[in-house]
Amino acid sequence: MSDFVRVVEVAPRDGLQNEATPVATADKIALVDRLSATGLRSIEATSFVSPRWVPQLADAAEVMAGIARLPGVSYPVLVPNEQGYARARAAGATEVAVFTAASEAFVQRNINTTIDASIERFAPVMARAASDGVRVRGYVSTVLGCPYQGAVPLADVVRVARRLHALGCDEISLGDTIGVGTPRRAREMLLAVAAEVPIAALAVHFHDTYGQALANVAACVEAGVRVADAAVAGTGGCPYARGASGNLASEDLVYMLHGMGIGTGVDLEALAATGRWLCERLGRANGSKVGQAMAGA
Repeated sequence: MSDFVRVVEVAPRDGLQNEATPVATADKIALVDRLSATGLRSIEATSFVSPRWVPQLADAAEVMAGIARLPGVSYPVLVPNEQGYARARAAGATEVAVFTAASEAFVQRNINTTIDASIERFAPVMARAASDGVRVRGYVSTVLGCPYQGAVPLADVVRVARRLHALGCDEISLGDTIGVGTPRRAREMLLAVAAEVPIAALAVHFHDTYGQALANVAACVEAGVRVADAAVAGTGGCPYARGASGNLASEDLVYMLHGMGIGTGVDLEALAATGRWLCERLGRANGSKVGQAMAGA
């Protein structure tokens, strides 16, 4: 494995979708463009989920039309089904993501179906994506715990990840949705999945509810993973966990990786400046420890 970790920046989608106050389309476009200028290689730009479910991202097509796409940077978008895929493609998306969970209870509560049925919905998306030459990322939520059923068996995580990979997902992001994982459990989960899916096709996505996200990423990087999700300024939150602080802050992740001697290609100062800019726009405190420290330096 190389001494390089690709940071997947999810603030424009996973971060903003949980903001209660509407964010101007121009600010969303400016956010993506600012992030593009930091050296990030993957920026999840928006979501083509129904505006009824995620009104904050109802302007997905406008955002895609407005951003300046840089060479070498991917701008994946989330799609829930074939209709969402069609909208995304019409807006110029060249990479998409689909999502399910390892917890049956979570899928029932949030998608109103079963895990198997949720994956079956992806089949036409995968077929069209293969025909169009579109890369597909698969999200597996609740890999270390569920707000409804509690513990999630490792075998269920492995089964869902294996199915998504077999279906054609180029990359599988393993998400600790409620942030209850600890480094040992995170590593064990990753290695169990890696026994069935090549580790080069895996990513990790840790929420920081209990302050364990950085430690969890470090444990998984030491185990061989080389893709990690994060959101600038720690934007976002988890509506399923009381007091959840949301996503791991990209600034904190990049600072740690650089300190481990691992490259990211990201300009930390530019990233921190973007985090401060975003917090000003959102009228909220900076969720990044590194961002706070650099602001006071």
